[in-house]
Amino acid sequence: MLTETESLERIWPERYVPPAPSLAAGAAPPARPYDADIIILTIGRQRATLAAIASALRQRDVSAHVTVLDQGSSPTMRRRFTRLFAGCTRVGYYIAPENLGVAGGRNFLSEIGHGTIIVALDNDAVFADAFVVRDAARQFAEAPSLGVAAFRIMDAAGAALDDRSWGYPAALKRLAAGRFLTTTFVGAGHAIRRSTWQQVGGYDKNLFFTWEEYDFALRAIAAGWRIQYSGELAVRHRLDPEARVRWQGGRTEFFVRNRLHIARKWGASWVALAPRMAGYLVKGALNGGFSAAARGIAAARRMEAGMAPQKMPAAMRDYLREHEQLHRGSLLRRLGPELFGTVSDQPVREAAGRANF
Repeated sequence: MLTETESLERIWPERYVPPAPSLAAGAAPPARPYDADIIILTIGRQRATLAAIASALRQRDVSAHVTVLDQGSSPTMRRRFTRLFAGCTRVGYYIAPENLGVAGGRNFLSEIGHGTIIVALDNDAVFADAFVVRDAARQFAEAPSLGVAAFRIMDAAGAALDDRSWGYPAALKRLAAGRFLTTTFVGAGHAIRRSTWQQVGGYDKNLFFTWEEYDFALRAIAAGWRIQYSGELAVRHRLDPEARVRWQGGRTEFFVRNRLHIARKWGASWVALAPRMAGYLVKGALNGGFSAAARGIAAARRMEAGMAPQKMPAAMRDYLREHEQLHRGSLLRRLGPELFGTVSDQPVREAAGRANF
C-alpha cells in the first residue's frame, strides 16, 4: 500500500483528483432496488480476498451485490480475478489505476451501488454465517434512527473475540456478544444505511488511511444518527502477517495527522491538543516512531489550511459523553495503557484508536 519513506503529501497531494477505477470483470451494481451492497477493498492477499468474496456470495435470504476494488495487486492476481469473474452477474471487479486509500476506495464502491445498506468487509475477513447481511438489513428496517451497525470481530476460528480489533472502551468488552450505542465502528466488518452515508457525504477521502470510520461516525452523530455495536452480527478475521504500513513509518504518521485533523474539525484548539501531541511524541519515541509522529503533527497543521471548524451541537456532546467518555474513565486511568502500550506491525484496527487516543 505505502512504503515507509512515502510522505502524506506524495500519496494525496492537495487538490489532486485521481483517475477513476474501471470495471474489469463481472457486472456493475443493478439499477433496480435491492437490500445491500457488499464492498471489499483489496491489494494482494489473493486467497484471503477470494475467501471474503465467497463468504459474501454465500449470504442468504437477502438481495445483495458484491463489488470489489483492486487498488494495487500484482498483474498476475488482476489477470486471474478478471478471468474468474468474467460474466459473473453478482460480482463487479473494479481496478483502480492508483490507490485511493480506504476512505476513497469505500466512497467509490458506495457511490456506484444502490443497496439500501452498505456492508463493508475486509479482504482478510469472512462473515461468521450465511445470514449476517440479512440480519443487518432487518436491524436497519426496525430502527429508523440507526445509521451504522458495527459488527463483532472474531478471531479466524470464530471461537473468541479478536482483541486486536476491539475499538471500544475496555469496560464494554463484557457486552461483546450484545448491543450498545457507541461513537465509532471498526472497518473490518460493519454496515451503513445508505441514506446516512448520503446525508453525511461519505468518508473524508483526504484522511486516506486510519480514523476514517471515527470521522464518519462523528458526522453521523452530529446529524442525529445512532451508531450501534451489534454483537450478533459477526465476522471472522484473520490477522494477515503482511503489514503494508509500519508503525515506525506511514502508519504512525497517518494515525497522528488524521486524529489531530478530526479534533481540529470540531473546534479543538492547538493549545488544547498540546497534551495529545506530547503523548504521540512520547509513544512514538518508545516505539521507534518519534520522527513519524512529528511528521504527522506537522502534516496536521498543513492539512487544516482553509478549513472552517465546526461547533459540536449540544445533543452530539451529550451523546459522546454518555456513550464514550463515561466508559473510558479518567485520563489518569487511561494514561498507562494508551501512552505506554507498545505497538506492533501486525494489522490492527485504528478506526477507534484502540482507546480513542
